[in-house]
Amino acid sequence: MSLPLALTMGDPAGIGGEIAAATWLGARQGQVIAPFFLIADLRWAGGFGVPVEAIEHPSGAVAAFGRGLPVLPVALAIPAVAGRPDPANAGAVIASIERAVRFAFDGSAGAVVTNPIAKSVLYQAGFAHPGHTEFIGELTGVSHPVMMLAGPSLRVVPVTVHVSLRRALESLTTEAIVLAARVTHAALMQDFGIAAPRLAVAGLNPHAGEAGAMGDEETRIIAPAIEALRAEGIAAFGPLPPDTMFTAPARQGYDAAICMYHDQALIPLKTLDMETGVNVTLGLPIIRTSPDHGTAFDIAGQGIARPTSLMAALRLASAIAGRRA
Repeated sequence: MSLPLALTMGDPAGIGGEIAAATWLGARQGQVIAPFFLIADLRWAGGFGVPVEAIEHPSGAVAAFGRGLPVLPVALAIPAVAGRPDPANAGAVIASIERAVRFAFDGSAGAVVTNPIAKSVLYQAGFAHPGHTEFIGELTGVSHPVMMLAGPSLRVVPVTVHVSLRRALESLTTEAIVLAARVTHAALMQDFGIAAPRLAVAGLNPHAGEAGAMGDEETRIIAPAIEALRAEGIAAFGPLPPDTMFTAPARQGYDAAICMYHDQALIPLKTLDMETGVNVTLGLPIIRTSPDHGTAFDIAGQGIARPTSLMAALRLASAIAGRRA
């Protein structure tokens, strides 16, 4: 692809800078990674042991990539300290995301790849969104973006995302399941090149409700959603018992699992593919991916953070951009 990828700073006290630098170095050493540029504080970005090249616009990123890590400057309010997040820098973190989205929206960047943020730190500074997914949805005018976690072994989509478990149970509806599954089905065809996607729909309760003995959400909410999807020609099936649908033989029967709440989806994905899992936001007019891990404040600054998930996020963003092109 000809357009560079826009990589956000993430929380500057986390591992985002380390893994960005390690990824650029990996590309220099022969790893197949599309050119990208980092939207970050220039002095901060220069502290991770690789040369940096300041650029004024994404159009300069590809040429600069051969000389150093291209950095489009966004100034931090105060110097970042590894492992010690500070709400004072929230403005720069948010600005990095906003600029990346704007570059992807106007065609200057091929995709947005986001480094991890600390939501609790941003909340202290007045950030009003549950997370990246919802914020980027608002920036792009999409009211219901859908989060997928994708790895070599499994793709999962939670219907309810960044809410408490109690709130997830209260807000689960047939309509929400149908919407998430529709968006997933379309994305699997457009962005993943799957001609006839198969969607496995998880139950909510133990044993998928055991015919109502352990809960009626399967018959009252989930089964009607599956029927509606099948009426539209979407190959959806279930509700499946969540404790057995992620085994290796079961995973061979579907292309993505539609799950009812956050941890039901992310626990199996991260158990199987933590090193190479990628967070993908579906249903947007732009492409957005992210590593599937967090800021890792506990190891930030120690030089031991592995860049494999960021590399996978960049590769997947590049692949999707190629398919859309």
